[in-house]
Amino acid sequence: MGQIPALYQTSEILAKASVLREQIIAWRRDFHQHPELSFEENRTSDIVAKHLEQLGLEVKRGLGRTGVVGILRGSEPGPTIGLRADMDALPIHDQKDTPYRSQVDGKMHACGHDAHTSILMGAAQFLSQVEKPSKGNVVFVFQPAEEGGGGAQVMIEDGLLRETGIEAMAGLHVFPGVPVGKVTAVRGVGCAAADTIRIRVIGRGGHAAHPHLTVDSVAVTAEVISALQQISSRQVDPLDPIVITIGKIQGGSASNIIAPEVELYGTVRTLNPALREKMPERIEKVLAGVTAAFGATYELDYQFGYPSILNDDKMVDLLLQTSDGVLGKGKYELVKPSMGGEDFSYYTHHVPGVFFRLGVAGENKNTHYPLHHPLFDLDENALPIGVAMLSAFALNYLGQ
Repeated sequence: MGQIPALYQTSEILAKASVLREQIIAWRRDFHQHPELSFEENRTSDIVAKHLEQLGLEVKRGLGRTGVVGILRGSEPGPTIGLRADMDALPIHDQKDTPYRSQVDGKMHACGHDAHTSILMGAAQFLSQVEKPSKGNVVFVFQPAEEGGGGAQVMIEDGLLRETGIEAMAGLHVFPGVPVGKVTAVRGVGCAAADTIRIRVIGRGGHAAHPHLTVDSVAVTAEVISALQQISSRQVDPLDPIVITIGKIQGGSASNIIAPEVELYGTVRTLNPALREKMPERIEKVLAGVTAAFGATYELDYQFGYPSILNDDKMVDLLLQTSDGVLGKGKYELVKPSMGGEDFSYYTHHVPGVFFRLGVAGENKNTHYPLHHPLFDLDENALPIGVAMLSAFALNYLGQ
């Protein structure tokens, strides 16, 4: 890979992006006060589209239902890079005591998508008004429904890649486990494939005083949960990560009634695609054996969810070079994959991609709460850094 242009080997681009700081913060706080769930991002989409239109970009709406796409074309032909931000919030009640806390009960930007959207709006403004690429194109992808709705896949199915000519993708995620001014990335598999399971343990109900006349589905369920954990601890190579979580149990109606059935809801997370393909069969065997031993039956609904992110090595190399140029030497860290799920993964199964974490933990302890926490917040000094990183990465990609 060739040298990055001299301009982007300095911190000049960060200084220029920082001029937009107050505007980016204002956007972020506005979105934070008005969170919208998956495929409901109508207000957010309207604001984004208006901004892109005012910048003079070619704007497409309707991809992924509430998605918005802005296309910035360089003065000369060249490659096309896509930059992505997700826009949806979570069904969590905001417990922060700040002027910009959510104004919608039970909805909150607890995963930082408000910041992602604001950062990409800033990058669109920066690249169209401050450092416009001389060749090639930049596509700004504002995506709905990352939180379980698979908005990335929906946008792809609606023609995102085909209609824009995107040849590579980059995206970021704010992360309170990393201090402001630093970024982290993963080579290869960047996160787990996240699948969902629904299990129905079917027994025979009856009076709590006569358990011998019943098949106690609650008791069988307890054995099922314990047995499922044996898959990861005793049936899979310890060096091959897998996490099976039962997050919800539902069954029974009264303390003196043996429940006729219990439903379990959970997730299965794997890094190895071959292991992932075998998981329905492995879980089925455990369920069949345990329930048969106690005279019960079962139903299993296994749904394959988001695949793993596949970070392209050359794209990671370019990201690290970009970090050195924008943030200074040694401000990045290569880390282990996350067992979390992320639908940016769909893009990386179609075009070369890179997904990285942007540090947002500041001195204020309120910026250290984890993602999806009702008190989640971030150090807004990270926002112009996100703009600079995405903008510089796009310019460096187009300049190769």
